[in-house]
Amino acid sequence: MQLLGRLEIKSKQKIIEFLNKEHIGRIASMDRDGFPQIIPMNFVFVNDAIYMHSHTRGEKIENIKRDPKVGFEIDRELEFLPSYFSSPTDASQADTLYISVVIKGYGTIVSKNDEKSMALNALMEKYQPEGGYERITPDMPVVDEVAIIKVVPQTMRGKYKIGQHLDKNARKNLAKKIFERNSSTALETLQIMGFKVTESNLEMVEEPVW
Repeated sequence: MQLLGRLEIKSKQKIIEFLNKEHIGRIASMDRDGFPQIIPMNFVFVNDAIYMHSHTRGEKIENIKRDPKVGFEIDRELEFLPSYFSSPTDASQADTLYISVVIKGYGTIVSKNDEKSMALNALMEKYQPEGGYERITPDMPVVDEVAIIKVVPQTMRGKYKIGQHLDKNARKNLAKKIFERNSSTALETLQIMGFKVTESNLEMVEEPVW
């Protein structure tokens, strides 16, 4: 329990920052036979709610209309830690650094065009920040041609594992191994862990506390 507490993201602002950066989330709803259906979706978090666009018909739409209780999950694998970081032979020592957020809430299908156009514009701003499009207004035909799913969180919990559960020396040692392994995500992971990377050196510039 103590370790789980140290892995929990305490800052709502950090959770929101993570949501704003990630591009794929997964919505879970219950089908008519009582089985969970999980669908990957583009999404935006705005006005304390998750918004997604969808076809006007589909199983997830019917699921939400029938039972509005839904789950929503977002995660990012930061770095796979090979078993040999900890042991030369024990494969069970392999681990992963990650960030994740799990939301439980109520889903609805937005009916008002003002809210639908707001959500569509927010999605475009997130996924196409360079512009190059005409802003959507409530009277445009496209607003009636898509469905907007809204999820209002009842609970929103985040977890992260970026070395904060280790003492300072162990964290530095882990960072050195990640640096030397030099995966495609290593530099970004080290920055998230609170390290400044130079050509030949690692320097911890901040404690990884969220």
